[in-house]
Amino acid sequence: MTWHVAEDDLRAYAHGELAPPLLWSADTHLTGCADCRERLAGVWDPGALDAAWERLDAELDVPRPGPFERLLLRCGVADHTARLLAATPVLRRSWLTAVSLLLVLSVLTAHGGHSDTFFLAVAPLLPLAGVALSYGPALDPTYEMAVVSPVHGFRLLMIRTVAVLAAALGLSGLATLALPGYGLGALGWLLPALALTTAGLALTPRLGPVVAPSAVGGGWVVLLLAARAHQGGGAGALVPFTAAGQAVAVGVAALAAGLLFAARDRFDQSHPSHHSYRSAA
Repeated sequence: MTWHVAEDDLRAYAHGELAPPLLWSADTHLTGCADCRERLAGVWDPGALDAAWERLDAELDVPRPGPFERLLLRCGVADHTARLLAATPVLRRSWLTAVSLLLVLSVLTAHGGHSDTFFLAVAPLLPLAGVALSYGPALDPTYEMAVVSPVHGFRLLMIRTVAVLAAALGLSGLATLALPGYGLGALGWLLPALALTTAGLALTPRLGPVVAPSAVGGGWVVLLLAARAHQGGGAGALVPFTAAGQAVAVGVAALAAGLLFAARDRFDQSHPSHHSYRSAA
């Protein structure tokens, strides 16, 4: 071989500064010339090579965002917020599938000649359960990642609550359209759902992320059973789904929202007796 890459061109090639067409000629020549490859190794900066490998390793190790996370990023959501939302357990396919099947069962029960009371009773519990499973050391497998994120604990809880409410209320709303007796009465679950969810969140700093929603959900079931017993099993809407019951639900939601806002700083405190939330700073 009579032609070799000039020394200056080798240095420019090593620093990524050699321009075409000399770059193409050097590439072709280096594949078949051991002498030029040896000379190239002598002018190559070892630190630059190590840095290039580190950049490649970092790029390969970066987790690939899923479809939901990419959608959030395209909607303008910050990358760390999108990652925390995408990691919310109840936004996974398994939870959404279970909720959908339960709502379908409720609608089929109503179409089978039974009252739609079962649907109205179950629908308010779904957002409450979803929020309970979305944040907390006992139930959230991504809790450790959440507490070290640059997000205030209360803000993170509100972000995930809004996401869970949007998913649960959206699915419940679609199921409402399939009820045989669709009308204003079929939407009687909406205000109780907001009241139960807000009450569960307001009690969480004191009772913990497991006991609080469990107590609120149990209270809702007891209330419905008491209303059914008081009504004597007759036809007609139960008290929680009447105008008076809806007004009470609005009051409970407003009161719980005020208590939740007043206790917002307690979601960043640590207390082993009730699994309170640690600082996310």
